[in-house]
Amino acid sequence: MTGCVFCGIVAGDVETVVVERDPAGVAFLDGRPVFKGHVLVVPRDHIEVLADLPQKALAPFFGLVQRVATAVETGLGAGGTFVALNNRVSQSVPHLHVHVVPRTKGDGLRGFFWPRTKYASPEEAETYAERIRAALAGNARER
Repeated sequence: MTGCVFCGIVAGDVETVVVERDPAGVAFLDGRPVFKGHVLVVPRDHIEVLADLPQKALAPFFGLVQRVATAVETGLGAGGTFVALNNRVSQSVPHLHVHVVPRTKGDGLRGFFWPRTKYASPEEAETYAERIRAALAGNARER
C-alpha cells in the first residue's frame, strides 16, 4: 500500500534492521524499542487489523511470531517476552504488527505504560539483530 512504512520495509524500500524475512512476514527491530531487542513482526501483505488476516495466514504468521519470541529469549538471554498487538486504538502504523519485547525480572515494565529507549548507534542495533538472527538459525537447525 502506498505510503505505509511497514509495506516499504517489507518491499525493502525503507531501511531498517531486519532480523528475519519469511514467506509469512518480516521481523525487524522497533526503531523506538521498549527494551533493546524489541522486534516487530508484520505480514507481507498490507493487512490493517487482526480480523483482516486471512484464516489460511494465521498459522504461518503466528508461527513466525512464535519463532521470533523464542529467538529473542535465546539470543538475548531474556527471561521471557511480552508479545502484544493493537487493533486500531494505539496502533501507530495501520498495518498489522506484533510486538515481541524481551523481558527480564525487575525490568520495570508495568501495565500498559511502555517507556521507550534508543540504540546508542546503528552498530549497536545490528548487534542485537545479529544475536536474534543467530538464535533463529539455531532454532531452525533444531527442528
